[in-house]
Amino acid sequence: MALRRIVIAAAVMAATAFSADGAAAEVAPQPAVQTAAVTTAAPATTADDEPVCARLKGAEACVGPDGSDRPGITIEDTSDDHLHPAVEYYLNGYLGTKYVIHNLGRANEVRGSREIGKVVTFRATLYRGGKRVKYGRWKTVQNVAKYPVKRDTSTTPATARARSKVCTNTKGAASVCFGERKTFVYACDTGADKFQARAEYFVGGDPTTRYEIHQLAGVGTCGKAEHGDLSISMYRASLYDQNHRQATRLYKYH
Repeated sequence: MALRRIVIAAAVMAATAFSADGAAAEVAPQPAVQTAAVTTAAPATTADDEPVCARLKGAEACVGPDGSDRPGITIEDTSDDHLHPAVEYYLNGYLGTKYVIHNLGRANEVRGSREIGKVVTFRATLYRGGKRVKYGRWKTVQNVAKYPVKRDTSTTPATARARSKVCTNTKGAASVCFGERKTFVYACDTGADKFQARAEYFVGGDPTTRYEIHQLAGVGTCGKAEHGDLSISMYRASLYDQNHRQATRLYKYH
């Protein structure tokens, strides 16, 4: 029951207080992830199945099994323009943590992550600089990953620091902590305010893929991402009021 209340509370918070971009009146539609939908079993996919994709003009986001041509979650830039695509997604039916992968490469290039959960709710988006200008509909897929990452909703900032090798923070209200073996990253909200804690980082020395963790569940909570054997190369902790950055530090190199 406690976990169910956390999921419901996070969903309400994500829908009312943390529209991802734009003014407060421009609340973007939230993904149709309900507790009942998460607990309803879906037929398991096989390695031969095709990835499930969500498309916009200029962007294609896909989730696929290991044996497909798009394993994990990926975002492709399908147009030669001045915009860049990104994929936004939630894992395992939990709306308290949103993940974003920005594809900063050229047209027809693909970026992504193989570390996904048992349930993935995702959509394709387009950005002009740091502002989201277009987004598509949410899609949910289940039972795609052979070794899905687990849901982690109970880690506190203190626990994240204890488990991690490196931590940084912004004005005591947002922190980023990570480890180097089987790399994981935490984004923690450490301030009782209206702002959203985010981790913004790059992995494996690749400057064309920016990863973000948006922690939406409030003070004392952390969101976690996993990156297998890829190491963190640049990172920073930031605070946002919807899409407006309120505080940050320069990127640190690792």
